[in-house]
Amino acid sequence: MHALLSGFAPIWILTGIGYAAGRGGLLGDQAESVLGRFVFHVAMPAALFTMVSGSRPAAFAHPSMVAFAAGTALVSALGYAVSRRFFGRERAEAAVGGMASGYVNSANLGIPVAVHVLGDASFVAQVILFQVLCVSPVVLTLLDSGTRGGGAAPGGLRRMLTMPVRNPVIMASLLGVAVSAAGWRPPAVVTHSCDVLGAAAVPTALITLGLSLCGGPGGGTGRVTGRAEAGVVVALKTVVQPLVAYLVAGPLLGLPDHQVLAVVLCSALPTAQNAYLYAREYGLDTGLARHGVVASTVVSMGTLSFGAWVLGPSR
Repeated sequence: MHALLSGFAPIWILTGIGYAAGRGGLLGDQAESVLGRFVFHVAMPAALFTMVSGSRPAAFAHPSMVAFAAGTALVSALGYAVSRRFFGRERAEAAVGGMASGYVNSANLGIPVAVHVLGDASFVAQVILFQVLCVSPVVLTLLDSGTRGGGAAPGGLRRMLTMPVRNPVIMASLLGVAVSAAGWRPPAVVTHSCDVLGAAAVPTALITLGLSLCGGPGGGTGRVTGRAEAGVVVALKTVVQPLVAYLVAGPLLGLPDHQVLAVVLCSALPTAQNAYLYAREYGLDTGLARHGVVASTVVSMGTLSFGAWVLGPSR
């Protein structure tokens, strides 16, 4: 339990600071918008470039990643379908629902939990890369096409083809892949600058999330509908995703116990704040993503503890 609390504490503290700053008007009326754009366009790309350029994407071939990817794909598709079919969301907002259902908080929560419960964060690093290089481009493509007309609109196909160049998150990831594949190490002054700038991404994102909890535009759906949809998203994220991952990793692939534990714990992590940031950046209803992040973070404390107790070495 101490491992979980140590991982969750920064999330609650920084989100609470953002909420307090918003309630007190400390940062002004435009703080949420400005900080959100700073994270999306500046800090997050720097963090992603540093992470991807120093990694080996070949790690995706590990069987454990197959189990994690299967759970992510299925649950994200379910979240998208539920938001679209049962709650009347358009394509872009349904993509946010899918992301909130299956995109895990692998960085600022996954790493400390993995270190304390699993003993190392090697699998979490693979999860981070998978989400950055495979999941984010799909979500951002849906967001871009859903908010700007996509291929059916005049110039829509060109927009789709040029999106990697126009989107800083995808562009930074692709540059990182190119640097990694070439075996080239950027000068120390570049890597250090990216490290410093990238370190601001997670705390600033959490401050921005806290600011959004003060209310304002973007709350979106009605009270009952919003609660129902958020409840479905949280259930998919904290219960269905780790369950699917367990079934694929254990009975289907027959992975060793420690790998099954790693897959299940990473799949049980709560929704990443990226879902909220993407929704805000594209001018969409942020209510679902915001409530999904907060509620899944609360619920996952129980599901993570249960998973570690059932599948851990002491069972």
